[in-house]
Amino acid sequence: MITKKTPAQIEKMRAAGAVVARCLKEISESIVPGKTTTMDIDRMSEELIKKYHAKSSFKNYRGYPNTVCVAVNEEVVHGIPSDRALLPGDIVGIDLGAIVDGWHGDSAITVAVGGKGSEEAMRLLRITREALYTGIEAARVGNRLSDIGHAIQSYVEKNGYSVVRDLVGHGIGRSMHEDPHVPNYGRPGKGVRLEEGMTLAIEPMVNVGTYEVETLGDSWTVVTADNSLSAHFEHTVAIRRDGPDILTVIPAEEALTTNG
Repeated sequence: MITKKTPAQIEKMRAAGAVVARCLKEISESIVPGKTTTMDIDRMSEELIKKYHAKSSFKNYRGYPNTVCVAVNEEVVHGIPSDRALLPGDIVGIDLGAIVDGWHGDSAITVAVGGKGSEEAMRLLRITREALYTGIEAARVGNRLSDIGHAIQSYVEKNGYSVVRDLVGHGIGRSMHEDPHVPNYGRPGKGVRLEEGMTLAIEPMVNVGTYEVETLGDSWTVVTADNSLSAHFEHTVAIRRDGPDILTVIPAEEALTTNG
């Protein structure tokens, strides 16, 4: 069942989303090539979520052991933090969720370690980020659910990459995973009609090679079947009468202060 949120409830989700956005910004700016490990990112995540008086959405969720998911290079999502050091040119996906006052925010970014990767890696990051915003643009009152996935898939495949089929976005609110599933592919004009108050986590996972993926023996880490690079971007979005409202961003006044 899809649960629509009131404007007041959406503002509570925005507070959770702002925590996630602040954490992702601070973590991505703290990575030291050759030194920072994926477990360091987990420790930072735990400390930052506590600093902002929030709780982790991920830790112990369905048995997941950590605060953050960290996916490196060919890893698509759900990478479990370890003592693996991040090397210059690696691309690392950081997926984080936080709870504030019982409401969830969920977002993911993928960055190049040291700020620079291969030409292919940097193009993959750009296309995946643009695909996310293309999907968000389709999250409008009156559209159908599949219009989001169709927009993402069309943009990605036009640029020569593939979208993962086995994993999809989701509704979000008082629970991290609510109805509906939000695929990143499909024909337009299918599925439920989008209505004001729906809140969705839209999250394209894009591979350089095949869309097929495999799950490693830890039962969590998903990797590309052909070992090609993968990137992941995600925002929590509320569907409003005047258009999509991205909740997992740093408030404008705070961002201006942070950027000097």
